[in-house]
Amino acid sequence: MIQTDLLIIGAGPTGLFTVFEAGLLKLKTHLIDALPQPGGQCSEIYPKKPIYDIPAYPEILAGDLVANLMEQIKPFDPGFTLGERAETLEKLEDGSFIVTTNKGTKHHAPIVVIAGGLGSFEPRKPPIANIQDYEDKGVSYIIKDPEIYRNKRVVISGGGDSALDWSIFLADVASEVSLVHRRNEFRGALDSVEKASELAKLGKIKLYTEAEVKTLHGTDSLSAVVIKHKDPEKGESYVETDHFIPLFGLSPKLGPIGDWGLEIEKNAIKVNNSYDYQTNIPGVFAIGDVNTYPGKLKLILSGFHEAAVMCQSAYQIINPGKRYVMKYTTVGGVEGFDGTKKEAKKEVVQSIL
Repeated sequence: MIQTDLLIIGAGPTGLFTVFEAGLLKLKTHLIDALPQPGGQCSEIYPKKPIYDIPAYPEILAGDLVANLMEQIKPFDPGFTLGERAETLEKLEDGSFIVTTNKGTKHHAPIVVIAGGLGSFEPRKPPIANIQDYEDKGVSYIIKDPEIYRNKRVVISGGGDSALDWSIFLADVASEVSLVHRRNEFRGALDSVEKASELAKLGKIKLYTEAEVKTLHGTDSLSAVVIKHKDPEKGESYVETDHFIPLFGLSPKLGPIGDWGLEIEKNAIKVNNSYDYQTNIPGVFAIGDVNTYPGKLKLILSGFHEAAVMCQSAYQIINPGKRYVMKYTTVGGVEGFDGTKKEAKKEVVQSIL
């Protein structure tokens, strides 16, 4: 059985940053993730997608963010159970927990932290009759490597941040980018909407609003899409393309975690945000996109903040009666669990009272 102080379910950015915050408090961590590598969606779905809302990084690729987080937590030597899904939660008489995976691996910890992002997920597919015939033959629901689309013709469908951001990014990669949205108004960030509109004026993006992709054509692979306009006078547009990428978001599912007796609201776990993001089960916390509370913002930086606050409370549960005062961090080395200094970008000056 694997023993640890904090058992973190989910090895995405929020889960990884939790290792750092817990390590500063001398708490050992172990992470469980159903994916075969750390990083969550940032590694599995869009490692090459630029992220713009990480402090001190005007722009950073999702994969690079994960790599930096892995480097940051290296001194604290976290454990990983990868490629396994957290299946059951059992609370023992002493208040600690045993979490067992779908492969039977058991983990014992006084604190369980659910940082599972959106949980398990699958892409939302548009209702196009023959779309499955072209999956992996020109139709994709996520973009992992934008180089695949270099000098290719691409049609993107959607009205959110992902559709806008990738249209903007691929405008300098693909030979032709078309963005199709069923409304005139986009749901993405205003800055992204303005950038896409400017690129459309410059002819770098073909913009189709109040329109939908209705039919796909091609023999061995995709060769064209038919776009139907709401305006009857415009009728339909036949657009030759090499790739069709509908970006309608992911359909999240909590999976087995939803059966753990947690209070759930709209497929998210309710937490106490006035204090420490603890769930209705004492000792079980939920941070990042998986939780919900009044005013919740589903941003990576919000997950980082929640991880820091949560770890302070977890320390008190594990060490009742002790006070830990975090004074400041500065340039130097991080002290590992063996008491030796290890190269890193942070040094913690601390006192335990």
